[in-house]
Formats: sequence, C-alpha cells, structure tokens
Amino acid sequence: MTDLNLPVLIVDDQPAVVQALRVLCELNDIPCRSASSPDEAESVVSAEKLGAVIQDMNFDRNETSGDAGVELFRTIQEIQPGVPVLLMTAWASLETAVQLVKEGAADYLEKPWDDEKLVATLRNLLRLRSLELENQRLKADLAQSRLVLAEDHDLCGIVYASQAMHGVISLAVNVARSNAPVLITGPNGSGKERLAEIVQANSRRRQEPFVRVNVGAIPEELAVSELFGAEAGAYTGIQDRRAGHFETAAGGTLFLDEIDALSPASQVKLLRVLQSGEFQRLGSSRTHKVDVRILSATNTSVDAAVSEGRLREDLLFRLNVVELQVPALASRREDISPLAEHFLQQFCRQEETSGERTIGAEARQALLRHDWPGNVRELENRIQRATVVSTGKEISVADLGFAAGGLEDVTIPDLSTLGADDMAARERILGALERARGVVVHAADELGISRQALYRKMSRLGVELERRPKP
Repeated sequence: MTDLNLPVLIVDDQPAVVQALRVLCELNDIPCRSASSPDEAESVVSAEKLGAVIQDMNFDRNETSGDAGVELFRTIQEIQPGVPVLLMTAWASLETAVQLVKEGAADYLEKPWDDEKLVATLRNLLRLRSLELENQRLKADLAQSRLVLAEDHDLCGIVYASQAMHGVISLAVNVARSNAPVLITGPNGSGKERLAEIVQANSRRRQEPFVRVNVGAIPEELAVSELFGAEAGAYTGIQDRRAGHFETAAGGTLFLDEIDALSPASQVKLLRVLQSGEFQRLGSSRTHKVDVRILSATNTSVDAAVSEGRLREDLLFRLNVVELQVPALASRREDISPLAEHFLQQFCRQEETSGERTIGAEARQALLRHDWPGNVRELENRIQRATVVSTGKEISVADLGFAAGGLEDVTIPDLSTLGADDMAARERILGALERARGVVVHAADELGISRQALYRKMSRLGVELERRPKP
C-alpha cells in the first residue's frame, strides 16, 4: 500500500452520515474506515496508519458543546501526530471547530456538505499527507546517513543538518582517498577551509603535512618565493635559503585559498608544478621533485575568473578535477539552529560562563530570518558577541547585534521546532502560493481548503506573502 492509498477514517455516530461518506469515498476510489464513537475511532487510529480523518464534533444527540469532538481530535493528534483532521460541524459547535483549526485541524465543513468540494479537499489532504510521510522518511534516512558518515569518517567536528551539506561532505570523503586535485567553491565564510580539512583528514596523506596558504594575502612580488622557496641572496634581505610551501608540504597536502588572486606569472609556475611535479627555487636553476596533493578554493565564479583573465583556463582544468560546491548558509537554513547552538556552547566554555545559556525564542526567530551575507563566519561572530555582551541566561535579539525594527513585526514560528509534518505542509503552501503568484484564493483552491483556513495555516507555519521594510 502506497501512502497515497492510506485510508480515510470517518467518525460519526449517525449511520446514515457514515454510509453517505463511505459511498462518496468508494465512488472516488478513496479507501476508508469508519467508527461510530470516539473509543472505536481511537482503536482504529492506534492500529492503522491513516491518510486523513473526517470526524464529527458531537456523538450524542443531546450534546451540542463539541467537547467530545475536541477530546477526540486531541487524542488523534497524540496517537498519529500530523494526520489531517477534517471537522464536521453544525452551527452550534462552529466556534469550537474554528478553535481546533487554530490548534492544527486541517479545516472544518458544515453539514450538509458539498460532495465535489469534499472529494477535492480529501484528495489534497491525502496528497499532503503522502508528502509529509515521505518528508519524514527522507529526514530519518538523512539522520541515519549522517550517523553512518560520522562513524566511518573523520568529519573534523563539522556541524550540519541539511541535505545540501550532507551531499557535499559525502562527496568530500569519497574523493579524499584519491590524489586528484580538488577545487572548493563557495561564498566567503561558508566553510571551504573546513571542507579542505575533511578531505585531508580522510586521505592517505592524513599523517603528512597539511599546509594552508591564503594566496590573496601574499604580495605579488613574493608569491614565487613563498610558494617555491628562494636561495640565499635571491632578493634583497634574504641571507639564507628559504623553503617554500611546496617543500613544506612534501608528501602531504597544500591548500591554496583564493587561488584566483595568484598573479599570472605565478600561475604559469604553478601549472608547471602540477604538470611535471617539479619546481625551482627562486634564484636557482636546479630542479626539485615534489609529491604534493593540491586542494584549492575560491569565492568567485571560476567561469567569470577565466573570462576576465584572472585565472588561466589550463590551470583551472588542472585544479578542478573534482569540484566541491559549498552552499551559502541562507540556502541551507536547517543548519542555522544547530550551528548557533554549537557556537554558543563553544564560546560559553571559552568564556567560562557560569550556568547554562540558551537562545531565546525571539532571538532564534531573528537568526532564522536573517539573510546571512557573511555565512557561517557571520553566525559564529554574532553568537560570540552575544555570549560576551549578554547579562542573562537567555540570548536576546539585541545581544546578537540585530537592529531593532528592521522588518515589520510579524509573528513567525521557530522553524527549528516545527516537526517534519509541519515543514512539509509549509513547503506545500509555499509552492502553491508561488504557482498562484501570491493569490491566496487560487492557492487555497489548489490545496483544497478554504481561504480562511489557508490564512490560519500560513500564520501558524510562518508563511508570509511579503516582507516590507518599515518606513
């Protein structure tokens, strides 16, 4: 049985209503189960995974408060969190049904219902449930894959939760045992050097030297001597022979950051070393053999660097046998909270802060809403700042250094606390809104729910149509 074929549970004490709904489902190839009481419904929910639930709010002809429906709804959510519940209500219990929608019910429908609309709603709820369950499965698979990867390899303490970073790190450890050059690309502060450390730590050269060079920090006139060494007297001020980074890294790994900042003349010499494994010290005609694996990195587009003449194309081919692309932090927001917690613990230990520090709810929201132009490095700096300036046990928005009132005051949830079901629902709503170009009524039609229900879900899941700066 696929998730799309999960049954709908119909709960109503009136046999005629149950029969009408069963026939409607069967005519539309929707599998269903039925129960005439909350106790019977609880037994079904406990025994079988469901795609959705249609439940009445009252189960006694003399009862109109809806209390039994409230209790059943909450019981269903405890047993099968996230299963969509569609509430059937008469006017007397409408207010109660609205309150349950705020608590997470999918929607409510008033008796008598519209068959066509109900079928459309059920199909969309079942499709959403299928996506949610698939999302849960993928998250569980990712968590297991991360665990296995960390057990089998040295990940150098890297912290992540996103599928995007898992893919990059998996590729890094896979290519680590090769001697092939690796080019690591990504924006400033995204973690390129940490990825280079992972490659080195899992390579056959892990016991050999690992030399890191920021090419962009080397003056152009010293680049050749820094990389390849210099003989005594090769230039003014050098009295003894000096080993370059290639000699220092012999047998190990040389990491060249900001590789596109290397001068054209130095790029020619580097290309020769990569082709032949030979180099000459500045001021010497003697050739030396060297066995070094090259890892390089850049924060710019390599295609642009080549077209603008900042990077030789033939050198790029030598460096870019395997490319590891580190995504910006803003495109992997699942990593923000775990990284923030990691940095908080790290800096609390360094500062020997007494007592436990936590990140407050509003501060966590601010972290999740920020665009992170400085990536992981900016996040680390903000958490360090907060650790130093905070006077309480809870980190605030001000402690993080965010300007107050930069965006309109909106209430959005802490996305890191949303479960897999809510995250899947949120993604589906975002997709529907994008396809509807922001027209809520059209998105609601696609999702099979009322416009009011969609607005309530958007509020609960932190979906915003527009963020505008305050005037």
